[in-house]
Amino acid sequence: MNTALLEAVVDTIIPADEFPSGGAAGGLRYLDRLLAERPDWVGPVQAVLDRIEAAGVALFGVSFERLSGARRVEVLDTLAGDSSYRWFANLVNAGYYADPGNGGNDGAVSWSMMGWRPWPGDRPVVEQPRAHNVVDPGTVASRYDAIVVGSGAGGGVAAAGLATADRNVLVIEAGGWPDTDVLATDHLRSARAPLALDPVTGPPAGSPRILELGGKRSMLRPGDGAWNGNATTAGGGTRVYGAQAWRFAPDDFRMASLYGVPEGSALADWPFGYDELEPYYARAEWEIGVSGDDHDGRFAGPRSRPYPMKPLPAGIAADRLAAGARRIGLSTLAVPLLVNSTAYQGRPACVQCAMCVGYACQVNAKNGSHNTVLQRAFATGRCSIMLHATVERLLVDAAGRVTGVAVVGERDGVVWRCEVAASEVVLAAGAIETARLLLNSTSSREPDGIGNNADQVGRHLQGHRYGGALGIFGEVVEELIGPGASIATADYRFGNEGVVGGGIIANEFVPTPSMTYGYLSAAGLIPPHGATAKAGMGDLPARMVRLAGPIQEMTSADSRVTVDRSVRDRFGVPVVKLAGGAHAEDLRAWDFLTARAAEWLRAAGAEIVVPGARGDGRGPSGGQHQAGTCRIGDDPATSVTDPWGRVWGHDNLRICDASLHVTNGGVNPVLTVYANAYRITEHLTRGS
Repeated sequence: MNTALLEAVVDTIIPADEFPSGGAAGGLRYLDRLLAERPDWVGPVQAVLDRIEAAGVALFGVSFERLSGARRVEVLDTLAGDSSYRWFANLVNAGYYADPGNGGNDGAVSWSMMGWRPWPGDRPVVEQPRAHNVVDPGTVASRYDAIVVGSGAGGGVAAAGLATADRNVLVIEAGGWPDTDVLATDHLRSARAPLALDPVTGPPAGSPRILELGGKRSMLRPGDGAWNGNATTAGGGTRVYGAQAWRFAPDDFRMASLYGVPEGSALADWPFGYDELEPYYARAEWEIGVSGDDHDGRFAGPRSRPYPMKPLPAGIAADRLAAGARRIGLSTLAVPLLVNSTAYQGRPACVQCAMCVGYACQVNAKNGSHNTVLQRAFATGRCSIMLHATVERLLVDAAGRVTGVAVVGERDGVVWRCEVAASEVVLAAGAIETARLLLNSTSSREPDGIGNNADQVGRHLQGHRYGGALGIFGEVVEELIGPGASIATADYRFGNEGVVGGGIIANEFVPTPSMTYGYLSAAGLIPPHGATAKAGMGDLPARMVRLAGPIQEMTSADSRVTVDRSVRDRFGVPVVKLAGGAHAEDLRAWDFLTARAAEWLRAAGAEIVVPGARGDGRGPSGGQHQAGTCRIGDDPATSVTDPWGRVWGHDNLRICDASLHVTNGGVNPVLTVYANAYRITEHLTRGS
């Protein structure tokens, strides 16, 4: 690769002014590291450089690096509409605005230019939660009373409930328990990063998935958005989530009764309603820890208890949005968060740093499975955890009863396997991996996988697509007061003419500078290169507010998880194959919420409003909000489990993650996962 050409291009994309150019800030070193990590990008980068060189020769008759600065910009302007060039420019800009550890932002020069900082002051030193009672293939017992697969919201609740009920419990987690710094500093490999790099939350290389779309198969890696990942780490997604703690509303449990079943959907009611889950919502809010204002907005169900903590302080943006909402007749409320607004249960209050969503909390004020229920499980002395261990299949006896699990992992480059027996098995690996495990657990009695005799396992995959808009105000509105999500309207969850369901709209989390570049570039507010782009990054982020809201997706039998037995992961286990896409009602709701978000921003005084680009989605929805693949129900012909999470035909096999969700609400689903896991685990430990 021509280093002189590369440096000239990088310095034209990010030119020097009072702040260093892209190359002077370490851009070439950053690109070297990036391409070493993604050697499949070397060819595309070289192709872009060749195109730039050819364009320079065609326009001015000389090589690009010999041109003046102004003429270099002219050359790049001719390529500004080219998707390959824009991809490369995005790589360069992402490095310049990322954390200094990535090598393209030496001395955090771009952060100084933007006035951005990750911390409001000196970072406090706080003891972080650790794993206890860790076992490995050499120390794991041959039998436990219960095995819990997965340690996220559902798995953590199940482990704590079982252990406090005097069961000896083994939690099996495919990820590790990384130090908080590993999950809290890298702006390009977080769970919400702007580039398709494999996330620090895992899983490791050798974990592909297949996307089948329109008759075409694509191989996906974990960094690809269509892979639909959640965090593969102890605590699951709760280690790095944004922690919005919404309850589903009463109408979320009876969508089919309200709207019928739209053509091409599999919309259905839950086998129970809000009242059944309400005591467990309250329990989750108090035992995990939620801050909120007790006003849950329109369509909310009754509450038996207030939130244990008041909302976190907000700032100028929330004030502007509240005033705008009043102008157009919207009611608003504080966003409920699984984040401490005051010291709670031995964990400190949030310091309101600028890095929350997608990152581990460095002060232990964000409440997840890892620092609440898992710690309570460990404290009993009856719960052990096995890390970096994947359950490849469930074991069954001659009568078809589940007897335990087969586990696989790797240590020092050597693959190991073992089998562990249990009286009870609880699956909480996330909607995609829970379905994969059932489908890979074949037997003579169930040749298509455990619980799949009615071909229901893996169907109805759903997550959330987001409508939203970006607004630019005439004054500073972004004060870097984290987490950032502070005000919402719940007026559009239901009752929207011509729309099935709807969703909340809330202001978004404080974005990192590299994410901000992506938002402004996608909105067409800054070009991909040059002094104008750099000046825009110095000015616009402080005046930017984003509103977004998840829509209530229609479930479809064709949006699904299967396994592809012709493709194996690093352990030889058949991988997930994803198929399906957005329903027409999803797209309609997407457009509706986007228009309402734009309207709200204008009412709040935004001078420029850019509605989010819809697109039709690439494949099925899932991601951090994945749900629905093991539907809970009353009829084994149309569901995978009974109302208590028991897989039909297997009284000692339960599921307690979001794969049970019949619908996924127009809000973040994690509080419902916690609540239903409490409900199911209580039923299990009572021997009902």
